[in-house]
Amino acid sequence: MGKRIVIIGGVAAGPKAASRIKRVLPEADVTLIDQDNLISYGGCGIPYYVSGDVSDEQELRSTSFHMVRDANFFNQAKGVRTMTSTRALAIDRRAKTVEVEDLATGARSAIAYDNLMLATGSEPFVLPIPGVDADGVFTISDLHKAIEIKRRIAQGMVGKAVVIGGGAIGVEMAEALTDLWGIETVIVEFMDQLLPKIVDWPMAAALANHLRQHNVEVYLGEAATEIVVEDGKAVGVRTGKRTIDADMVIMAVGVRPRSQLAREAGLNVAANGGIVVNERMQTSDPAIYAAGDCVEIRHLVSGRGLYAPLGSLANKEGRVAADNMAGIPAVFKGGIGSFVMKAFDMAIGATGLSLEMAKAQGFQADSSLTASADRAHFFPGSEIICLELVFDRRTRKVLGFQGIGPMNDSLSVRIDAAAVAITAGATIEDFATIEMAYAPPFSTAIDAINSAAYAAENLCDDRMRQIDIQSFLAWIADPSSHPDWVALDVRHPKQAQPNVDKFGAALWLSLPYDKVRSGYQVLPTDKIMIIVCNAGSRSYESQLALDAAGLRNTVVLPGGYNLIKRIDADILL
Repeated sequence: MGKRIVIIGGVAAGPKAASRIKRVLPEADVTLIDQDNLISYGGCGIPYYVSGDVSDEQELRSTSFHMVRDANFFNQAKGVRTMTSTRALAIDRRAKTVEVEDLATGARSAIAYDNLMLATGSEPFVLPIPGVDADGVFTISDLHKAIEIKRRIAQGMVGKAVVIGGGAIGVEMAEALTDLWGIETVIVEFMDQLLPKIVDWPMAAALANHLRQHNVEVYLGEAATEIVVEDGKAVGVRTGKRTIDADMVIMAVGVRPRSQLAREAGLNVAANGGIVVNERMQTSDPAIYAAGDCVEIRHLVSGRGLYAPLGSLANKEGRVAADNMAGIPAVFKGGIGSFVMKAFDMAIGATGLSLEMAKAQGFQADSSLTASADRAHFFPGSEIICLELVFDRRTRKVLGFQGIGPMNDSLSVRIDAAAVAITAGATIEDFATIEMAYAPPFSTAIDAINSAAYAAENLCDDRMRQIDIQSFLAWIADPSSHPDWVALDVRHPKQAQPNVDKFGAALWLSLPYDKVRSGYQVLPTDKIMIIVCNAGSRSYESQLALDAAGLRNTVVLPGGYNLIKRIDADILL
């Protein structure tokens, strides 16, 4: 008999590890255990199954050559003994056995191992509020619930839905319910922005605006306090401000590691519940490994623990664990939490730390905001991507990178490039010279990622002064809050005129970019001038010209009109 390897968990990391072991150590006796009867599915694809983009749930469980990854597939095609509908009850580390229970019969048995791997995944948070057990309240925890959600929608049982939680899954589910099915959908988020701690406010605000434009109402800064129930069924959600009718409630308020088995076995578990592992994916017991949504890994920017429940990371971790169990030295150094998602016609993504999180973790952090063309401006179909580059003023290292853009690959390729560079410890200057493949249909000669770095250089070296976007928007909403502020619009007069008419010539000044150097004498010296253009680049050059003329009473609106109009299309014309 070969080496006995037992793997608990059959969704992502577990099947990956089992298959890898049988490839590199064919004589190994590998057992895969899962308490569900549906295994090895793409959980990140659930919103797209609900939306109809993926028509059949079997597609989430199928290989690229259309074989369903069920117990028979792993038994026959992979040579992995697969035990579904089987719950792991306890680990006896001294005897090196796992006690399991057959959920169909109740029979219990012990399975011996030489190496054990925990891939127990995550479980959804459930808010401790009245009504969470009512019919029609769902978490996105497994494929069974996704199937039931889609069944109810397809049978016309859902006309209104409330999604509690504005994280990635919440946003994706709101789109899924609205886009194909036309369900009246509301997102309720406790924090004051969507995707909290993942992206910063400007990107989150643009996402919220985009959702509202596509008939998804978004209520921010509101906590769900109760599920309203009638005759055992959910009929609404109550917050501190309103009651929202609903035929279905999706609770998407985050997940936590499923680590009870590890904790009861005496393994080290982090404060966030993640199983502590080293770079070889070993737990505090050298004979036991762990991978996937149940583990805490190292954040490669902050050096702190990172909980990142992503299928992409789970598969990589599973492979590393498999190699080490098979006797092949391998390491997984950690991650930086890269992600990208779609919301109707918008893509939004991030990698590394947001500005908020970087400051919270003690970095001397700042960020640049830019709005650039995703390909040559003269090429048909060119669109704008808005980017934020987060950096440390002390070391000049790039800490994070995020953005919004059209629903194509223009954002994801920049996020991917940034992820590699940040992982390697890149500085602002490295980003300024990073080489991206160039051709007019795909990119610009000076890529958007380079432009973001140029803006960061100017900020870090104190060559550019800028205004916080939220402060600018607050002033626009109430100019009396800062009577000493005025806007200086350096776009073409025809572009500036609607805002001059709306806000008044005393509040909104127009001086075209090519007239700044010769016509600056008409500008006020007793006001703070907020320089506005489409993207921010003309504003910066205008600021430099005015500085040279002795007028240093200016700040630049970062990202310009291109970013502002994505946050609120009506605030500027």
